[in-house]
Amino acid sequence: MAETGNVDSRNGSSDDQYAIELVGINKHFGAVHANKNISLAVRRGSIHGIIGENGAGKSTLMSILYGFYQAETGDILINGVKSHIGDSLAAIKSGIGMVHQHFMLVHNFSVLENIMLGAEDGPILNRGVARARAELERLETEYSLEVDPDAIIEELPVGIQQRVEILKALYRGAEILILDEPTGVLTPAEADHLFRILGQLKEQGKTIILITHKLREIMAITDTVSVMRRGEMVATRKTAETTVEELAELMVGRRVLLRVNKGKANPGEVKLSVRDLTVRDSRGVVMVDKVSFDVRAGEIVGIAGVAGNGQSQLLETIAGIRHAESGEVLLDGKPVDVRASADPAILRQRGLAHVPEDRHRMGLVLPFEENECSILGYHSSPTYLNGPFLNIDSIRADAAEKIEQFDIRPPSCRLKTANFSGGNQQKIVLAREMERDPSVLLVGQPTRGVDVGAIEFIHRRIIEMRDAGKAILLVSVELDEIRSLSDRVLVMFAGKVVGERDPATDESELGLLMAGVGADEEVEAAQ
Repeated sequence: MAETGNVDSRNGSSDDQYAIELVGINKHFGAVHANKNISLAVRRGSIHGIIGENGAGKSTLMSILYGFYQAETGDILINGVKSHIGDSLAAIKSGIGMVHQHFMLVHNFSVLENIMLGAEDGPILNRGVARARAELERLETEYSLEVDPDAIIEELPVGIQQRVEILKALYRGAEILILDEPTGVLTPAEADHLFRILGQLKEQGKTIILITHKLREIMAITDTVSVMRRGEMVATRKTAETTVEELAELMVGRRVLLRVNKGKANPGEVKLSVRDLTVRDSRGVVMVDKVSFDVRAGEIVGIAGVAGNGQSQLLETIAGIRHAESGEVLLDGKPVDVRASADPAILRQRGLAHVPEDRHRMGLVLPFEENECSILGYHSSPTYLNGPFLNIDSIRADAAEKIEQFDIRPPSCRLKTANFSGGNQQKIVLAREMERDPSVLLVGQPTRGVDVGAIEFIHRRIIEMRDAGKAILLVSVELDEIRSLSDRVLVMFAGKVVGERDPATDESELGLLMAGVGADEEVEAAQ
């Protein structure tokens, strides 16, 4: 059994060379002790993983290393030299770069402009632009990070945007690269490509610190892994000498069920019916192409597919956020006017709940307190009103109950939503939608950016809702999640449903359908 308590992560002789050493780091946010006497040593030229539950203090620790926060006590050593990192500029000068979970890019700037931003070469930009372009081309070639330097950021997929963030750090001379939840917004193929890039960076002598909650990624790419729990460093392991099961137990402090435990579904009447639905995006491109399916009470229908194949537009249209060009949606047998005037508020009253894929853009208002976000969309409910005014005491009491039921950390309904970790923000959205007792639940990416303990909890709650007779439509880029939770799997490619499969279907067969291989034949046979 693994040890608990603070553990020196060196596990080697005092002559070993370390790129980073953190000694006795402490950090408070009010009453919350986010980092408790943490010590960590990262070997030069290695990939060192840091894992822990959402709110364990991982991102806080790395933000101290990058100069965003200042530790109250403790020392930072870079290449054996004690260093004061007062801000991110000092970190950059020390050779540290950071790729944040939510990218720090100017969306209407080009790739080259983002690379140069903050590192301009003097007041006369023309010469600096030419030098920057040449250096960017060199970095792209050396690290296989090809990007069009003149492309506008908002027009690039997230996987390419992440490459820009890595290039930006390398352009500033980073020898130590911190990546915070780097695969949280990537498809499996994009994640695989990222790992190849990280392997190449390691071969070039770079030191990489990888913050993640995905244990299989830790096992696949890291040399060493350190585990944090509730603000403390509880263990460090050589990756080759540990297991997913041990790491999960260290993270959560108990045995964790790494598979979904569910019984056979007992589908009832059709609750959600979609017929020949066609949706175009703002450019006029068809994103959902004559899609038809039913979801019954007491079943989970999963939609598998590579991101960008129409799943997002499908969910948003059913939820009343986006208009359809043609087709129809029936909720409990009654039509929803998805072509013109579907109102999400009215759909909520009719028993439809929606967990959006992008919690920041559509699920939360980050400057709001947790209790305010916990009623978004439901604020006109009599439960939360005192005459024409909001009943603040009732709202906060309800939020506190949800916090306890969903183990949201820290357990404060007065904390700004922006100050919760990504996984706990996800729990706020899930608690708000699930606890309204809907008859139909639309769930997009339920465990994106969520740790292993929270994944177990969320999966269990989704299964409980199915067993209570709810109809659930699930969209996830995690194929394992789709196969584990779903009772039926629909595969989408290029806006079409190209096949329906049993969840036990071989992963390679599903993968081929997701890539469009054999899709035309299946669509023709269904017509």
